[in-house]
Amino acid sequence: MYEVSVEAEFAAAHFLADFHGKCENLHGHNYRVKAYVRGETLDEGGMLMDFGILKGALRDVCKSLDHSHLNEVKENGVPVFQNNPSAERIARFIFVQLEKRIPSLPDARLYAVDVFETPVNRARYIGRLCT
Repeated sequence: MYEVSVEAEFAAAHFLADFHGKCENLHGHNYRVKAYVRGETLDEGGMLMDFGILKGALRDVCKSLDHSHLNEVKENGVPVFQNNPSAERIARFIFVQLEKRIPSLPDARLYAVDVFETPVNRARYIGRLCT
Protein backbone atom coordinates (compact mmCIF):
# COMPACT_ATOMS: atom_id res chain seq x y z
CA MET A 1 0.00 0.00 0.00
CA TYR A 2 1.32 3.43 -0.96
CA GLU A 3 0.51 6.61 0.92
CA VAL A 4 1.15 10.26 0.15
CA SER A 5 0.39 13.25 2.33
CA VAL A 6 0.41 17.02 2.09
CA GLU A 7 0.04 19.78 4.67
CA ALA A 8 -1.59 23.19 4.84
CA GLU A 9 -2.41 25.71 7.56
CA PHE A 10 -5.10 28.16 8.51
CA ALA A 11 -5.84 30.45 11.44
CA ALA A 12 -9.33 30.68 12.92
CA ALA A 13 -11.28 31.50 16.07
CA HIS A 14 -13.89 29.36 17.79
CA PHE A 15 -15.48 28.39 21.06
CA LEU A 16 -17.04 25.14 22.22
CA ALA A 17 -20.55 25.86 23.44
CA ASP A 18 -21.00 22.54 25.25
CA PHE A 19 -17.55 22.35 26.79
CA HIS A 20 -17.29 23.22 30.46
CA GLY A 21 -13.91 24.83 30.80
CA LYS A 22 -11.71 27.50 29.27
CA CYS A 23 -12.53 26.44 25.69
CA GLU A 24 -16.05 27.83 26.20
CA ASN A 25 -14.47 31.24 25.67
CA LEU A 26 -13.69 32.61 22.24
CA HIS A 27 -10.09 31.77 21.33
CA GLY A 28 -8.03 30.96 18.27
CA HIS A 29 -5.62 28.43 16.84
CA ASN A 30 -3.09 28.25 14.06
CA TYR A 31 -4.33 24.94 12.69
CA ARG A 32 -2.09 22.56 10.77
CA VAL A 33 -3.87 20.07 8.50
CA LYS A 34 -2.50 16.91 6.89
CA ALA A 35 -4.35 14.96 4.21
CA TYR A 36 -3.48 11.38 3.27
CA VAL A 37 -4.21 9.44 0.07
CA ARG A 38 -3.68 5.67 -0.10
CA GLY A 39 -3.66 3.17 -2.92
CA GLU A 40 -2.02 0.02 -4.22
CA THR A 41 -0.98 0.94 -7.74
CA LEU A 42 1.03 3.76 -9.23
CA ASP A 43 0.45 5.56 -12.52
CA GLU A 44 2.81 5.35 -15.51
CA GLY A 45 4.96 8.07 -13.94
CA GLY A 46 5.37 6.07 -10.73
CA MET A 47 3.07 8.26 -8.65
CA LEU A 48 0.02 7.49 -6.57
CA MET A 49 -1.27 11.07 -6.88
CA ASP A 50 0.33 14.30 -7.97
CA PHE A 51 1.36 16.23 -4.82
CA GLY A 52 0.45 19.50 -6.53
CA ILE A 53 -3.15 18.47 -7.13
CA LEU A 54 -3.64 17.26 -3.57
CA LYS A 55 -1.86 20.25 -2.05
CA GLY A 56 -3.86 22.71 -4.17
CA ALA A 57 -7.15 21.13 -3.15
CA LEU A 58 -6.21 21.12 0.54
CA ARG A 59 -5.09 24.75 0.39
CA ASP A 60 -8.42 25.71 -1.21
CA VAL A 61 -10.37 24.08 1.61
CA CYS A 62 -8.18 25.64 4.30
CA LYS A 63 -8.43 29.04 2.61
CA SER A 64 -12.21 28.85 3.00
CA LEU A 65 -11.72 28.58 6.79
CA ASP A 66 -8.78 30.96 7.19
CA HIS A 67 -9.33 33.95 9.46
CA SER A 68 -12.92 32.92 10.14
CA HIS A 69 -15.03 32.47 13.25
CA LEU A 70 -15.69 28.74 12.92
CA ASN A 71 -18.90 28.87 14.96
CA GLU A 72 -20.36 31.09 12.22
CA VAL A 73 -19.40 28.92 9.20
CA LYS A 74 -22.56 27.87 7.34
CA GLU A 75 -23.32 25.69 4.35
CA ASN A 76 -26.73 26.19 2.72
CA GLY A 77 -27.69 28.29 5.74
CA VAL A 78 -26.96 25.47 8.21
CA PRO A 79 -24.17 25.83 10.81
CA VAL A 80 -21.47 23.41 9.68
CA PHE A 81 -20.06 22.64 13.13
CA GLN A 82 -23.31 22.74 15.14
CA ASN A 83 -21.84 25.56 17.27
CA ASN A 84 -19.11 23.18 18.51
CA PRO A 85 -16.24 23.33 16.01
CA SER A 86 -14.12 20.67 17.64
CA ALA A 87 -10.95 19.46 15.92
CA GLU A 88 -12.83 16.22 15.15
CA ARG A 89 -15.64 18.05 13.34
CA ILE A 90 -13.16 20.27 11.51
CA ALA A 91 -11.26 17.17 10.32
CA ARG A 92 -14.47 15.60 8.97
CA PHE A 93 -15.51 18.83 7.26
CA ILE A 94 -12.13 19.16 5.55
CA PHE A 95 -12.23 15.48 4.51
CA VAL A 96 -15.66 15.88 2.87
CA GLN A 97 -14.69 19.12 1.13
CA LEU A 98 -11.40 17.65 -0.05
CA GLU A 99 -13.13 14.58 -1.50
CA LYS A 100 -15.18 16.93 -3.69
CA ARG A 101 -12.05 18.65 -5.01
CA ILE A 102 -9.60 15.87 -5.80
CA PRO A 103 -9.98 13.81 -8.95
CA SER A 104 -11.38 10.33 -8.72
CA LEU A 105 -8.59 7.84 -9.30
CA PRO A 106 -9.12 4.13 -10.00
CA ASP A 107 -6.93 2.84 -7.17
CA ALA A 108 -6.26 5.80 -4.88
CA ARG A 109 -8.57 7.21 -2.24
CA LEU A 110 -8.52 9.98 0.28
CA TYR A 111 -7.75 8.06 3.46
CA ALA A 112 -7.60 10.51 6.36
CA VAL A 113 -7.36 14.12 7.45
CA ASP A 114 -5.49 15.21 10.57
CA VAL A 115 -6.19 18.55 12.24
CA PHE A 116 -3.63 19.82 14.74
CA GLU A 117 -4.79 22.54 17.14
CA THR A 118 -1.33 22.60 18.66
CA PRO A 119 1.89 20.82 17.69
CA VAL A 120 0.96 17.93 20.01
CA ASN A 121 -2.88 17.82 19.90
CA ARG A 122 -4.40 16.14 16.85
CA ALA A 123 -7.78 14.84 15.73
CA ARG A 124 -8.13 12.49 12.74
CA TYR A 125 -11.05 11.65 10.49
CA ILE A 126 -10.72 8.45 8.44
CA GLY A 127 -12.96 7.81 5.46
CA ARG A 128 -15.38 4.90 5.66
CA LEU A 129 -14.27 3.05 2.55
CA CYS A 130 -10.59 3.09 3.42
CA THR A 131 -8.35 0.17 4.31
